[in-house]
Amino acid sequence: MPQAFTFVHSSDLHLGKPFGRFPEDVRVRLRQARADTLATLAEVARAHGAGHILLAGDTFDQTTPAPKVIRQALNQMRAQKDVIWVVMPGNHDHANATELWAQIARDKPDNVIVADAPSPIALAQDVVVLPAPPFERHPGRDLTDWFDGADTGTAIRIGLAHGSVTDFDSSEEGGSSVIAPDRAARAGLAYLALGDWHGQLEVGARSAYSGAPESDGFKHSHAPVALVVTVESNAALPRITPVCTSKINWLRCDFDVTGHADALAALAALMPPLAQRAQVLMDLRLSGRIRAPQRVALEQAVAQIAPDFLWHRADFSALGLLPDTADLDVLDSHGALRAAAQTLADAAQDPAHSQEACAEAEAALSLLFSFAMET
Repeated sequence: MPQAFTFVHSSDLHLGKPFGRFPEDVRVRLRQARADTLATLAEVARAHGAGHILLAGDTFDQTTPAPKVIRQALNQMRAQKDVIWVVMPGNHDHANATELWAQIARDKPDNVIVADAPSPIALAQDVVVLPAPPFERHPGRDLTDWFDGADTGTAIRIGLAHGSVTDFDSSEEGGSSVIAPDRAARAGLAYLALGDWHGQLEVGARSAYSGAPESDGFKHSHAPVALVVTVESNAALPRITPVCTSKINWLRCDFDVTGHADALAALAALMPPLAQRAQVLMDLRLSGRIRAPQRVALEQAVAQIAPDFLWHRADFSALGLLPDTADLDVLDSHGALRAAAQTLADAAQDPAHSQEACAEAEAALSLLFSFAMET
């Protein structure tokens, strides 16, 4: 009878991802964090007694990564010589990227197995992996079909695939439904290790997306993980343990000021501790309605803390103003400044104006208050 077999399941490292929308210093940090995930995954494997790491596609961000990105990744795997890496193409680095996979075949160390063909690979005595590598960006068919009839004797069967089992939001990683959600049951798999979706997602008791070990966007709210999986037989359910892997935190914070007597205190309570902020990309989105002086105070508070973060963006476009004559009097009780503020306040509340025009008037009024408070 096969013995229990423990391995680490990860995917979507996207090594070499450019992160072009960020400043250069942030891009450097993000690219380095992704490169460091290889060492992190090896540490996870050692800590949990796993001798194999299965990468379910998109190890590289494109079909033509820079040669040094490939070589440095292979050098990292070579350095973790007590771990065997099983690297399968995904849709970003599909198997028809001949130059990429030729360099990998030429330069890879002995502890790297390239799963670039749909045929069983022995990982240990009585344990085989069945890979379904994509040969193009959008295969348009279920590449795991062959699992069902694969003859592996009495060995434990582990599937490795890259693609969608459900209609993910096409704005990010997912595509049209291709992989049968019940493939693990159909093919008698102990476990199906999936890649393509960048957040951890269970697909039944025997199938799961590990998600990316480092985030590349704000879409997924939970921390990135790798999955430590133990299989005992094709009949027994696998034991799946998520282990946190990320070094950089992408944090989207939605702050509705409505109902907060002290908006500044409420905002401060939402922020991560100061010691953690240098590892955080913060996407702050404010909404609700607030009086003009309080809005200016919020803008100033946000500007004060922004340099603490690796990257910071604050969106005030959904934060409306509450009209209050007393606030206008702070600017000027009778003069031209007061008149201008009143005109903007009236424009912001005019139902005949478009939503965009009202928002522009509110923004101008907020700016007027900001200048007044500075002086």
